Amino acid sequence: MSAVQSPVTGSVSTQKATRSRGTAIILFLSLGGLSFAVLQSLVAPALTTIGKDLGVATADASWVLTAYLLSAAVLTPILGRLGDMVGKRKVIIIVLALLLVGTVLAALAPNLGVLIVARVLQGAAGAVMPLSIGIVRDELPKERVSVTIGLLSAIFGIGAGVGIVAAGPIVEGLGWHWLFWFPAILVVIALLGAIFGIPESPVRTPGRLDMLGTAILSIGLVALLLAISEGEKWGWGDGKTIGLLILGGVALIVFVFVELRVKEPLIDVRLFKHRGVWTAHVVALAFGFAMFGTFILVPTLLQLPTILGYGFGKSVSEAGLFLLPTVVAMVLAGVAAGILIRRIGPKIPMILGGVSVTVAFLIPALGHAEEWQIVVSGILTGIGIGMALAATSNAIVESVPATQTSEAISANTVIRTVGSSIGTAVIAALISSNITAQGAPTDDAFTIGFWVSAAVGVLAIIAALVAPSQRARRREAEAAGVDDFFELEKPHK
Repeated sequence: MSAVQSPVTGSVSTQKATRSRGTAIILFLSLGGLSFAVLQSLVAPALTTIGKDLGVATADASWVLTAYLLSAAVLTPILGRLGDMVGKRKVIIIVLALLLVGTVLAALAPNLGVLIVARVLQGAAGAVMPLSIGIVRDELPKERVSVTIGLLSAIFGIGAGVGIVAAGPIVEGLGWHWLFWFPAILVVIALLGAIFGIPESPVRTPGRLDMLGTAILSIGLVALLLAISEGEKWGWGDGKTIGLLILGGVALIVFVFVELRVKEPLIDVRLFKHRGVWTAHVVALAFGFAMFGTFILVPTLLQLPTILGYGFGKSVSEAGLFLLPTVVAMVLAGVAAGILIRRIGPKIPMILGGVSVTVAFLIPALGHAEEWQIVVSGILTGIGIGMALAATSNAIVESVPATQTSEAISANTVIRTVGSSIGTAVIAALISSNITAQGAPTDDAFTIGFWVSAAVGVLAIIAALVAPSQRARRREAEAAGVDDFFELEKPHK
């Protein structure tokens, strides 16, 4: 009898070991993604405090955000491509090491210059998400891929929300340096996990890094994002702003033509012609805008004094707590989206995400005098972001070959970053251009901001509706050389 049971026992044991290893991989990747996303938003509410402590104006301190943004935008596609070329595990270890060095350096920074250098190093971790999704696709059982990608995608939204929620209490209780010490702990665990717990992926695309394309893309992204980030301060009609916008646009057009002609492009722009890819990019752009629209409009409105008649008089910490339902909803929606995607594909969750976030902004656009309106809007925003980010990542994974996963997700990550920058700039401009005689934002500023964000949500719905059906996506995938589509589409029986 034992001779018969032994193979079965061994099989079960092997399955348990494989599942445990997969769970460990998910945990380590999640911690790395969470630490990067938290660092993206954690500093924003503390800029005034940091500026005062370092003896610089808040406008100068804003370079702490700008440096991080530019670094992430430039390095994400480069490191994503390197991951596909030389191995995702190797590159994610380098990325997490840079993030750790940058985080510790920021915690110890004695002046603004050192802090900006630290933030540039931290920006390298923008590649964590595309590398993580690539590792998940390569290493996990196919039935776990869509759910895990949904979770990882949601974590990037969750981290941004957690950063804003936690910033106030940390600064008030411990000081701004602890904004970096806490994430550093997560990075250490993630780095050790990547070194000892993540196997090297066998899926690679050997080649050389496209240096010309890298240089042109870097110029284009830096010019575009710098203009968007600093346009409000410089003036949208200022020569610097207009010049950088033109330079960025021209450089990105030149980049496309160059990439179409080189043998080993940094980003295979031919992938963009697939309906499953470009619609996911449009949705990511819209949700980047909507996500940071929420993170600016809601805390600002909550912190305005009640004497204005439309403010809620909350402290920074209290305002942050209002985003907790948003964060929880993102987690649940991201996992739910992954389960739905396994069964029906990413299109329906993408549509549901767009509808949810549009309704989330319509509610406060029609009225935001009561706290329940803010809470309900936040929950719907979390559901929408969790659904849509999970769906866009899965849509791309199902549309490109495994050898180009990190490269394609990197492009989607950069596009979402551009959307976040545009959202931040547009909402900030609306608030600053509609102020009372005392310098506070008017009630109309928030109403317009919510309507604009709702309109962007409609754009996401339209793009999601245009996205291919499951049958059409299958045809596109087969034409693009995707050989694991059917496994990703449904669980094993």
